[in-house]
Amino acid sequence: MTGAVRPTSRDVARAAGVSQATVSLVLGGKWRGRVSERTASAVRATADELGYRPNLAARSLRLGRTRTALLVVPALTNEYFARLYSGAAGVAAEHGFGVVLYPSPEGVGPARDPFGSARAAIDGVIASSMAADALAGIGDVGRDGGLPLVMLDSDPSAPQGPPTVNLAVGDGIRQVTRHLLDLGHRRFAHLAADVDTWTFRVRAEAVAAELAGVPGAVLTSERCALDVAAARAAAGRALDGPGPRPTALLCDGDVLAAGACKAVRGLGLRVPDDVSVSGFDDLSLASALDPELTSVRLPAEEVGSAGMRALLELLDGGTPRPSELPVELVVRGSTARPARRRP
Repeated sequence: MTGAVRPTSRDVARAAGVSQATVSLVLGGKWRGRVSERTASAVRATADELGYRPNLAARSLRLGRTRTALLVVPALTNEYFARLYSGAAGVAAEHGFGVVLYPSPEGVGPARDPFGSARAAIDGVIASSMAADALAGIGDVGRDGGLPLVMLDSDPSAPQGPPTVNLAVGDGIRQVTRHLLDLGHRRFAHLAADVDTWTFRVRAEAVAAELAGVPGAVLTSERCALDVAAARAAAGRALDGPGPRPTALLCDGDVLAAGACKAVRGLGLRVPDDVSVSGFDDLSLASALDPELTSVRLPAEEVGSAGMRALLELLDGGTPRPSELPVELVVRGSTARPARRRP
């Protein structure tokens, strides 16, 4: 309402029946271990009811922070990264932070400083599906005295590396492989993303390891770019190459699986009657295909939330522990038992 008096933290404290210091702890995100969950919830509810908004400009001057985080992703065209941003932005908003989304001009790296002087514009960086050294051009990110850095979907074993929040991608591809083995498949082709990052290396290693001890199992691999046309060509090579035709195509992503389905149909074959196809990511695309795609569901919002919480912990002087979030196999109509006779 025009001319209305803006509520202060003192107003919130009085209405909630707590001290102004308690309000500051709760709304500043530093209440855990100092204030009960019930009190924190009551303070937040009171602040919302009164329409209280912290004076972020004054707080930033006091803390020497911009209260802005940079989220670096390989591309904006993938639904997964949009969901990742949503999770990070939600947690950031609870703590009076903003998140700037930045697609790396070179895909997985190297990323240039989008601000000219990132250290003057942001407080820290969250980077997804990239190598830490690809971010070296952004304000000495991750180095001593540089910008705090949290890596998502990145190698957790790097010595003295930044904190990581990962998905159990190895377990995800193993779940798909076991599902296909249980259906009776023994001839596999892996459509592997031609991107040299930890997440795709783990998938290739997990598929090979899972099939290594299975009698009669045969695995071939075709590398391709992360787009439908490249995947269609790669699947065509796998299906129309020398030797017995694969009965199952394991794809590193749903987009690759879409290309694989087109290749199957282009050869006059059917999914899943002649060839089973599986994806990874469980994007909206998975349920738009016909038949719907068996895929691995990734909790993208949770990854973004966990990454933002880890960055806030870093900014408060803490040391976040590496974390790994579980994934879930979603079985749909694109996978079935192999036909008895094969050409």
